[in-house]
Formats: sequence, C-alpha cells, structure tokens
Amino acid sequence: MNSLKKLEEEVGAWANVSVRSHRLGGREFLFGAAELGHVHRGGMVDIPFPRSVRDALLAEGLAEEHRRVPNSGWISFHVESEADLQHALWLMRMSYLRYALKLASDPRNMFEREIERLHLSLRFRSLLEPFVPKSAKPVA
Repeated sequence: MNSLKKLEEEVGAWANVSVRSHRLGGREFLFGAAELGHVHRGGMVDIPFPRSVRDALLAEGLAEEHRRVPNSGWISFHVESEADLQHALWLMRMSYLRYALKLASDPRNMFEREIERLHLSLRFRSLLEPFVPKSAKPVA
C-alpha cells in the first residue's frame, strides 16, 4: 500500500473526519465543513493553519510555504518516504486537534493527551492552547 493511501486511511479513521475528492485533484480531509488539508496525487500535502502556527512550522523547518499562496496560513509538505508519511500525519493531527477540541467532552484532558502523543514543544503547545475551550461541551 502506498503512503498516500495510508495517509487517507489513517486520517479518514479519525472521529468526525470525512474524505472526498478535492476540487483540484487528489483527496481532501474535512472535519464537518472545515478542511483539515488535502493531498495531491504527486504526494504534496497542503494544510491550513492559523498564521502563527504556520510561521512556527516554517521557522523550524517542519513544512514549506504553500507553493500557490505563500503568504497565507497554508503549508505544504511532500511525502516521499515512510518518515515523510509519519510527519504528514503529525501535521494533519495538529490541524485536526484545533477542531476536535471544540467537540471534546473534556477538552483540557484531550489537549494534554494530544500534546504528549504528538510530542509538541512548548512553542507549539502555547500556539495551540487558545483552541482549548474554557469549558466542556454539554453532553446531549
């Protein structure tokens, strides 16, 4: 199985994520109506982030500027190997986390678990902290 298929299967298995064809070719990953990112047939993964997260990713060499909209919050990352696949999953999970926290019954606990799971630095922790809701979403 190739890396792009593995990426699609893993991200598509996350709670509340759907996968569909992207308007420019390839596959896109959605959390509700929000796009977590998309992958092109050639292995280029594009992911939107808040500008502060995007700037930190670029500064640390963890992603590239998006080739078509370099001055946006979008980043690009090319998947060519198993190590690249794991990094693309890490990037996609950071994108996912911003939305998943909104629906979590215990967002603070989820945030702490994901910080550990992703081995996020203090810099990225502080950049993602504002996405943790102040209170849990009521259970219906």
